[in-house]
Amino acid sequence: MLEKVAAIAARYEELNHLLADPEVISNPERLRELAQEQADIAEIVEVYRRYQATVHDLEETEEMLAGPIEEEMAELAREEVERLRARRDELLEQMKKLLLPTDPRDQRNVIVEIRAGAGGDEAALWAADLFRMYSRYAENHGWRIQVLNSSPTGIGGFKEIIFQVIGRGAYSRLKYESGVHRVQRVPATEAAGRIHTSTATVAVLPEAQEVEVEIRPEDLHIDVYRSSGHGGQSVNTTDSAVRITHLPTGIVVACQDERSQLQNKARALSILRARLFDMEQRKQWEELDQARRSQVGWGERSEKIRTYNFPQNRATDHRIGLTSYRLEDVLAGGLDEFIEELATSEQAEKLRALGEE
Repeated sequence: MLEKVAAIAARYEELNHLLADPEVISNPERLRELAQEQADIAEIVEVYRRYQATVHDLEETEEMLAGPIEEEMAELAREEVERLRARRDELLEQMKKLLLPTDPRDQRNVIVEIRAGAGGDEAALWAADLFRMYSRYAENHGWRIQVLNSSPTGIGGFKEIIFQVIGRGAYSRLKYESGVHRVQRVPATEAAGRIHTSTATVAVLPEAQEVEVEIRPEDLHIDVYRSSGHGGQSVNTTDSAVRITHLPTGIVVACQDERSQLQNKARALSILRARLFDMEQRKQWEELDQARRSQVGWGERSEKIRTYNFPQNRATDHRIGLTSYRLEDVLAGGLDEFIEELATSEQAEKLRALGEE
């Protein structure tokens, strides 16, 4: 591991020289590329330098202890050795974590799809609650929400809502939210006060670039129709809604929230592109060695990942066994406690796999 980090540190120094080269300075694209590469490795290089300094101080202190020394000084030296050893080990752990491969999709925007599951009208209301939760979470992180398509119900719920979260690092946080979200509460429509269990599914897709997914025009069947609102009534006098069917996979995407047919088509294509990219990523994931897969970081859409229990004021994440008794805060966008623990668990799994290599 130290050899790998030493090579990274050597590359950092090489980049310093390159960034001062007049030929590189005169090429903005090359300059930006090298500056980004240096920024990406700056943290691990800094930790490595602190590690080297700590090891040097440790060796000097141990040499002092090995020679003739007064007892009082020896006691201080032994304490310093313990402190430096602990610091050395801590820096080693930091370097291990920084060496872990990062997901290149982490900084991307995401497309989130929420669909009502079991529970009828209550499931649709729950889907709307989840949309509000993620909207507030996005707001807390300075991200922007843009609804791409929705199928509202007459009582304020959603059969389906698809939206984009625009902001750096959105996928790195929201990727843990894919799966089935279960709610246990007394529905507003329940006269007898009985607790019902309903579900909604969440799918989080990293936004795909056009160069990553090839969509051939001949593979698409496009229908246009008039947008409809609650109860199916027409809310537009023109055929602005768009339904795109990807013939090779059978994926169907519909968008009707914009008044312009072109805007709806562009949004539908962005959703289709994200779904195709996600399908390919999952196919590659399934081909990996099963023993090295991190289940925490890849929420299966059929997997029940979290339960929100209103009578007990708790939210429980079943993947990591974490329970919060601040349900109101969670639904107001307070998801960081869960997301940070999920990220830590995923990192621990990667470190374990790294140790087995």
